[in-house]
Amino acid sequence: MDPTRTSTRRLAALTAAAALTVGLVLAGCDSNDTSPPASTSPATSAEVPATAQSGAHNAADVAFAQQMIPHHRQAVVMSQMARSHAGTQDVKDLAEQIEKAQEPEIRTMTGWLKAWSEEVPEGMHGMHDPGGGDPNGTMPGMMSDRQMTELDRASGRTFDTMFLTMMIEHHEGAIDMAEAEKQHGAYGPAKDLADRIIKTQTAEITDMREMLQGN
Repeated sequence: MDPTRTSTRRLAALTAAAALTVGLVLAGCDSNDTSPPASTSPATSAEVPATAQSGAHNAADVAFAQQMIPHHRQAVVMSQMARSHAGTQDVKDLAEQIEKAQEPEIRTMTGWLKAWSEEVPEGMHGMHDPGGGDPNGTMPGMMSDRQMTELDRASGRTFDTMFLTMMIEHHEGAIDMAEAEKQHGAYGPAKDLADRIIKTQTAEITDMREMLQGN
């Protein structure tokens, strides 16, 4: 046997075996790769714009809060009169329902204005109405000081009729303001509140009209 030819064959066999081993090692490295897929990284960055936009508000949102706060305050005062002036329990119950719904909303809107560094209106007067009532029509449905005085002087069935008639008009004004906020506002929570006001006060108007018919 030719020793040279035998050595050549052995070298070729060793080279092939080495190549096979390297291939297996590389394949093993690929299969154990723990780096995350490329598609997992964009998820977090995609959420950032939505979060950043959640606090955006505009002038319509500010006006909505600045006008609805005194509007709600007047409704609360009217409702508090019913405790001692109303002639029926149905009117007293409705007045309590209105008060419980609107006082927390006043606190919520006050918090928005403070967070936005905007002025919070005082009492039952809007930002553009330093006098009594709302002569400039900036807050639809507001009662004048004279009407509030007359309501406070009434009692029994007379109070019930005046209260229901005034509160229907008051609610209709609030609904108009809420609809304007839904159309022109940008702040999500304010638009949600406007939607809740529309639904709640529309239902209360229906109840009050039924009460008036039976009064």
